[in-house]
Amino acid sequence: ECYVQNTAREYAKIYAAEAETLEGFGEVPEIIPVFLVHRPANNIPYATVEEELVGEFVKYSVRDGKEVNFLRRDSEAGQKCCTFQHWVYEKTNGSLLVTDLQGVGMKLTDVGIATLAKGYKGFKGNCSISFIEQFRALHQCNKYCEMLGLKSLQATHQKQRKATPMKSKNLPNSSAIKKTVPKKAREPRDFISSEH
Repeated sequence: ECYVQNTAREYAKIYAAEAETLEGFGEVPEIIPVFLVHRPANNIPYATVEEELVGEFVKYSVRDGKEVNFLRRDSEAGQKCCTFQHWVYEKTNGSLLVTDLQGVGMKLTDVGIATLAKGYKGFKGNCSISFIEQFRALHQCNKYCEMLGLKSLQATHQKQRKATPMKSKNLPNSSAIKKTVPKKAREPRDFISSEH
């Protein structure tokens, strides 16, 4: 827990340094530090300690990326959290995603990190790789993404989806598959844009 949150915190510091130089960007989300405390005389010898966050606790993003969250989409803090996710995703070439962003205002805690199966630079996250795939499919850029000059993920995701059926045609056993799969199941589906 400490390693994940403090790793995400380091990314947030770099993001803040880049975003704060932009005119009109304003306040940047901060991931608060979490500390591991050793208590040898206690029945539970280890505990984590962090700053108490006072106020309305909001989940700006969720681990699985499916939940509709208007506070994430419509609030300044929520939009900046989504931009932070996009920024990390782009900076790590799609290998790492900070997710499960939640907290009070711009102070965040208890975050998660998803990495590709092999990890990223020796680091393996605590969330499934499917969170990266869902983020790539569902993220909608906002004005803060544009201010940072981040590339749209929607065009990239649609290109990948269109390329997939082409690859399957080149498989050596594709003729055997065509004989056993009904025609309707083989027709490509259109990408459906989401409001998430």
